[in-house]
Amino acid sequence: MLCAIYRSSKRDQTYLYVEKKDDFSRVPEELLQGFGKPQFSMVLNLGQRKKLATADIEKVKQSLEVQGYYLQVPPPMESLLNMHLENGEK
Repeated sequence: MLCAIYRSSKRDQTYLYVEKKDDFSRVPEELLQGFGKPQFSMVLNLGQRKKLATADIEKVKQSLEVQGYYLQVPPPMESLLNMHLENGEK
C-alpha cells in the first residue's frame, strides 16, 4: 500500500497522508484550509513497514482505506509549569 505524505505549511509537525500523490479529493475542504498548502514530503510503501516513527501504522492504513486520508498532528506540549509543580511536591 503506497501513500503520499505532505507537510503542513501552517502547522508545525503536522502531516497529511493520502492514497495518491497530489490527490486531495477525499480530504475535507475545511481540513485543507487549516492545513495550508500541502508541501510534498515523500511517498511511502506502508506494506513493507511494520511501524512508523510517530504514528500507529495500523491506524494510518485503516484511515486511508476508510476515509482516504490520515492526519498526523504533534503530541500536545507538556506544561512546564505542571511539570515543575509535580516535581516540587515530591
